[in-house]
Amino acid sequence: MKSVALHNLGCKVNAYELEVIGQKLQESGYMIVPFDDKADIYIVNTCTVTNIADRKSRQMLHRAKKRNPDAVVVAVGCYVQTGKEEALLDGSIDLAVGNNRKKDLLPILEAFLEERERNRAEAGRDAAADVKTLHHTSVVDISREEAYEEMSLSGWNKEDGGASQRTRAYIKIQDGCNQFCSYCIIPYARGRVRSRKQEDILKEVRGLAREGYKEIVFTGIHISSYGMDFIDKSDGDYLENGKDLRGTAMERAYLLNLVREIAEVDGIERIRLGSLEPRIITEKFVNGLAAVPKVCPHFHLSLQSGCDETLKRMNRHYTTEEYYDKVKLLRQVFGNPAITTDVITGFPGETEEEFAVTRRFLEKVDFFEMHVFKYSRRQGTVAASMENQVPEAVKAVRSGELLELEKRQSAAYREGYIGKEITVLTEEAREINGERYRIGHTDTYVKAAVPDEKAEGNMLVAGKAVKLLTEEILLLES
Repeated sequence: MKSVALHNLGCKVNAYELEVIGQKLQESGYMIVPFDDKADIYIVNTCTVTNIADRKSRQMLHRAKKRNPDAVVVAVGCYVQTGKEEALLDGSIDLAVGNNRKKDLLPILEAFLEERERNRAEAGRDAAADVKTLHHTSVVDISREEAYEEMSLSGWNKEDGGASQRTRAYIKIQDGCNQFCSYCIIPYARGRVRSRKQEDILKEVRGLAREGYKEIVFTGIHISSYGMDFIDKSDGDYLENGKDLRGTAMERAYLLNLVREIAEVDGIERIRLGSLEPRIITEKFVNGLAAVPKVCPHFHLSLQSGCDETLKRMNRHYTTEEYYDKVKLLRQVFGNPAITTDVITGFPGETEEEFAVTRRFLEKVDFFEMHVFKYSRRQGTVAASMENQVPEAVKAVRSGELLELEKRQSAAYREGYIGKEITVLTEEAREINGERYRIGHTDTYVKAAVPDEKAEGNMLVAGKAVKLLTEEILLLES
């Protein structure tokens, strides 16, 4: 039995894909071991969103080869996809597998291992280096790929603790992006939008529900575009009074219908959406979501900047006024939903005045959480060659200011629940200040604690929030 160590870098989509890969390997007789262990095979699912992500990907690959020079080191995913030539020259990488080929990683790996053993048998162990050129043409031109790469989870390893440890499942519903924001390499790494068939998604969800999962989280590279590639151009069903509806009404209809279908699956109690683009938030779409009680009132609405001039340079297709209207609509329909977002500070050309505009806008919106990123130059993007790059020291100061703002807003949102009835989906057991609790999340994704004697794992527990047990965790009444 060969041992395999897995390591993921980057987004939830990458994490989902590596979990599927690990499951297939385990089902085929491979032994999964921690990445820090000495293994026969190391698989790194790489990230390329920034130059720093590229560097981290290389570091993990080099670390694996250093840990066991005789191991097969497999580089998978986005770093390989955008830097195939560099990967082929990297002596630490034995096998490269790009995007839209991850589902075939097992047969690709086994073909590589067979060839490696043949070479060794013919020329002795010193010939192992000769097989490093065997990459099996596993990196394709992603821009030409039109089919969604079907990958599916069928549950989990019962030895890992079972349902009490696994309450929430991330479900990949689409891949690729057509937006081409000026700072982003992802359309080149992931290709164009490719949506997963609804029947395949439902099959996976039903299987996970039978295994005990209660919450489903939609994930993808650009889930707001789900279904746009399903539109049949031949009969004009994407036209309304001559207007092209792709990117607007048709996509909302496909995503909303998927939500409704999953809500009918027995055992699924919560449906949580991943990151959404502002354009998808309309009265019809929001009211449609609100009509499905299982939809969590937690919306990650991508922003990136609170300044219209900066948004233009980013090639984002909305204004701050439009964005704020979408937030108001969500709050009008859902009451007090958790609104979270991403913000990039120090984007090329961002002046002190533009940063001040962004800060005022963030204060006005009043988010539950903000993920604040310092702009990181990514070669191959439009923004990388823009003039007026912001110094790192300035980015650090601006990032620090926004993180302080985020901390205050987030604390105020949590405190707003004290004295109110909340429902928690319990997860892990934890000891805090000498007491045992079950930690879980509300439907708005606020962490909360339930006294251990009142709940087991993977239970929906209702009660009144009495105080903040820690800065981030609400306490339900005992």
